[in-house]
Amino acid sequence: MDKVNLADKLALISGQWQAKVVGEINDMYVKLVKLEGEFLWHSHDWEDEMFFVVEGEMVMRYRDRDVIIGPGEFIIVPHGVEHMPVCREKTNIMLIEPKATVNTGNAGGERTVEPEWI
Repeated sequence: MDKVNLADKLALISGQWQAKVVGEINDMYVKLVKLEGEFLWHSHDWEDEMFFVVEGEMVMRYRDRDVIIGPGEFIIVPHGVEHMPVCREKTNIMLIEPKATVNTGNAGGERTVEPEWI
């Protein structure tokens, strides 16, 4: 596989909250996504997720606390933990998660998207 330039790939993404696949490692996808605003409360029964902040700032809300993640930082959300990503400003994120992960987890609904390569 060739190298991946994050800035080039992020420039191809126009929508918010719609992660695009840019690579894969074993049974995991590497995705890029642009975020702004609040997502929704959800959890994943079997999949852990890693959120790496490329640019901007994300607040990972849990029912009992908030964690602020800045550029160059990441957080791993263990499976079964209810969470809600929030970005007060435009934020670029790299996700690493199992291929079977549904973005809305157990919440489902209209914000659910299928993985798409860019």
